[in-house]
Amino acid sequence: MKEFELIKHFFTQQAVKRKDVLLGIGDDCAVVASTENQDIVVTTDTLVAGVHFPLETSPRAIGHKAVAVNLSDIAAMGAKPSWLSLAITLPEVNESWLAEFSSGVFELCEYYNVQLIGGDTTQGPLSITITAQGLTPKGKYLSRSGAKAGDWLYVTGDLGDAALALQHYNKQVSVNRDWVEKIQAKLDYPKPRVLAGQTLREYATSAIDLSDGLLADLGHICQASNVGANVVLNAIPLSDIMHETLLFDDAVNLALSGGDDYELLFTVSDDNKVGMETALSHVGTPVTCIGQINASKIISTTLNNKPVPIKSASFEHFSKK
Repeated sequence: MKEFELIKHFFTQQAVKRKDVLLGIGDDCAVVASTENQDIVVTTDTLVAGVHFPLETSPRAIGHKAVAVNLSDIAAMGAKPSWLSLAITLPEVNESWLAEFSSGVFELCEYYNVQLIGGDTTQGPLSITITAQGLTPKGKYLSRSGAKAGDWLYVTGDLGDAALALQHYNKQVSVNRDWVEKIQAKLDYPKPRVLAGQTLREYATSAIDLSDGLLADLGHICQASNVGANVVLNAIPLSDIMHETLLFDDAVNLALSGGDDYELLFTVSDDNKVGMETALSHVGTPVTCIGQINASKIISTTLNNKPVPIKSASFEHFSKK
């Protein structure tokens, strides 16, 4: 099977057919209709075999995660995902692998009404690049740069389970086998907080998705907003599996630096705090207040109201090992 046969067979048959897609897969470019009083947000993420997922990861999980990490960025902007394009590099044409991979892609696209509108297929080491676009009411998008001193710092869901799964895979820690499947699902099948993001655009002052670790991503908010923050370590939401598997210090350090959570980290003013918590409870999204923004321009951590040093370092490409 050659390139164009591959595209036609695996990537043109999809359930989602959006009315705003005027021309999809098959031309030099896709054409989408502009929407009045809407802003378009655009994001691109690449997943490389052996870097972003273990080589043994199932193709369905790879397809799911490739879409999910992009939709998580869309969610962090408060937008509704709409379209995506896919560029995939393959070492060879494996039809059963491609069938599973495309299934993982389209399952998430169908759930969020996102249409695949184009892309590229090449031969080489396995990597997947997706560009996703979303829509938000004009001027209502969220960004990293709106946090102000006095704002409260919140996170959705629990942190650290995906990083724990990776540590278990790498034999750095032993997890009870009854729990392995659950944390592995957090790593392989992250659930982007799309509805929560759209809800937050009415309340949050800034937002970011947690991909590289809490400290690194909070640092992006602080730098963009020219503020500092204090994180209350004993407030960080950890699953029962994390508590049962690791000592408290190790669990907190993993939550701070592990990455791959794809939860939302956001700030909200004191006036909007109660309204935000009520709104997110209505859409079924658990949230936890883990600290507060200040004017210091540095990130500090406290435990039981006492300052403690930061020991964690988050993942960063091209950093020294």
